[in-house]
Amino acid sequence: MIKKFALMAGALALVGCQSSPYSDAVEFNLLGSWHIEQVKDRPVIDYSPAKLVFEEGNKLLGNNSCNNFFGSFELQGNQLLLTPSGTTRKACVDALMDQEARVADALPRVRKLDEAEGKLRLFDSEGKVLLILSRL
Repeated sequence: MIKKFALMAGALALVGCQSSPYSDAVEFNLLGSWHIEQVKDRPVIDYSPAKLVFEEGNKLLGNNSCNNFFGSFELQGNQLLLTPSGTTRKACVDALMDQEARVADALPRVRKLDEAEGKLRLFDSEGKVLLILSRL
């Protein structure tokens, strides 16, 4: 009986120590500039200025390929919400405008993040990768 109890207690202790890639205890250092490398399943155009800038006070700035935008972000553990609230409206070549539309569509859908191998991956609520970023 004592052996059974000890085995069960040990197993429970091991299960309690497991971690997931989306652990709430993880602290992410988002502040600074991040180059957008991939939007959904497509890489960005070479030399594209697409980037996200996370500033103190939960300010979000960036360039979504052609136009600049601003807004805010909320980070709690691995949960991330991006709220773009304004943008410039200049016209660019069609390829950049298409890429910009994909970035603009992806930003408000971000719900989670994970950092691995120097890349920041932003996911939607279903766990699908929306954006892959690298620090500038």
